[in-house]
Amino acid sequence: MGLFKEFKEFAIKGNMIDMAVGIIIGTAFNKVVDVLVKQVVLPPLSMLTDGINFADRRIILREGIDAAQEGAVEVKEIAIGYGALVEALLDFVIIGFTIFLVVKFMNSFRRKAQDPKDKTVETPKEIQLLSDLTDLMQEQNELLKNRKSN
Repeated sequence: MGLFKEFKEFAIKGNMIDMAVGIIIGTAFNKVVDVLVKQVVLPPLSMLTDGINFADRRIILREGIDAAQEGAVEVKEIAIGYGALVEALLDFVIIGFTIFLVVKFMNSFRRKAQDPKDKTVETPKEIQLLSDLTDLMQEQNELLKNRKSN
């Protein structure tokens, strides 16, 4: 019964919903990056490399034999598909760089929101209260220093 109660609290607090939204957005983002790499980045790169299609690039270890040939037993080709690795690495670099930019933007916005002196963005109440408390403590310390020195 305790496990069900913990799960209910977890779901109600929104953690599960936040995680589901993150997974859905991540999946959609992956599709966008996949199209970006395959349809936008790789064609010019292929043109620069004299029409090489990276998805088809591979090192053939053993040639395949087609069963349609006379008396041949069908043998599948064995190859290392390094072109798919190049595409995956490009995906990784683009995704990593994009996430870096998003996190950098969010951190700058968070710093701006947490700065109680910046009046262009509304500061959360907790941060404002802590800032006010810090200011009051500094004033009190100054008053105590002045008393001791007199």
